[in-house]
Amino acid sequence: MSDLASYLFETNAIRFCEENKPFWYTSGKIGPYFINTHFVFGSEKEASDFLAYIDECLADKMSLPEKIFKKILAQYNKNEIYHNVINHMKEVIEKNIDLSTVDYISGGERRDWFFSNIISYLLKKPHLTIYKDLSIVCSDSDFTSTQSITNINGKNVLHIADLVTVASSYIRAWIPAIKAINGNMKYSCVVVDRMQGGREKIEAEGVKFYSLINVDNSLFEMAYNKGIINENQLEMLKGFFKNPDETMKQFLISHPEFLENSLNSDEKTRKRAKLLVDGNLYGLN
Repeated sequence: MSDLASYLFETNAIRFCEENKPFWYTSGKIGPYFINTHFVFGSEKEASDFLAYIDECLADKMSLPEKIFKKILAQYNKNEIYHNVINHMKEVIEKNIDLSTVDYISGGERRDWFFSNIISYLLKKPHLTIYKDLSIVCSDSDFTSTQSITNINGKNVLHIADLVTVASSYIRAWIPAIKAINGNMKYSCVVVDRMQGGREKIEAEGVKFYSLINVDNSLFEMAYNKGIINENQLEMLKGFFKNPDETMKQFLISHPEFLENSLNSDEKTRKRAKLLVDGNLYGLN
């Protein structure tokens, strides 16, 4: 836990807001922290550059898996943080899952691929690359051969992901995509569980779920003990973990200038603030 948490802090994969300045989320809600799990690829720049490379490769679904795997393997061999995170994930999987019951590893477009491809290689299992349109291609574990696939005859799948919040991608896309090719998502392992109900939704679908690190009070206290956040920030984080909507509602009531300033800010912030107001997301109207 402590090493992984240190990597999240070191790579800015988890960012805490300044005091009384919560982040705007795309939903129009606000919160005291933001997570970009894929930054443990090594750094924000390396992760962003790799995402841009993935985007370039998306034009050809058949060649993409091999192209991105080559970059992933090179990074795994040269970057200590990424190497250690992947090795820890491999250990968690081997400790908790009987690998004889796993036929395929899967990962969904795009951030899952930072982790699923290299796990497929290390566990010597074929990889299912799931695209946002729910099409799937299958590669062998060293990614030298890729083909379309429409039926895996009831075989079991271990899905690897970067992050789970409320599991919307699983419910909307990844689980149905595996079912559509007559597969069974039997397991899933993620780097970060935000502890916001996603685990329960995934397990309700019959999937055994594992995570490397949970975003909870122990993580916040670690950040406080390292001097990354102060006591007021810690209290907001603990309140948010216990009851996110009520904590942010009370913040907005106590700091009316925050919303007013956001509505007069840059376009991106203004749009998100307008979502909050128009949708009455915290019952303030």
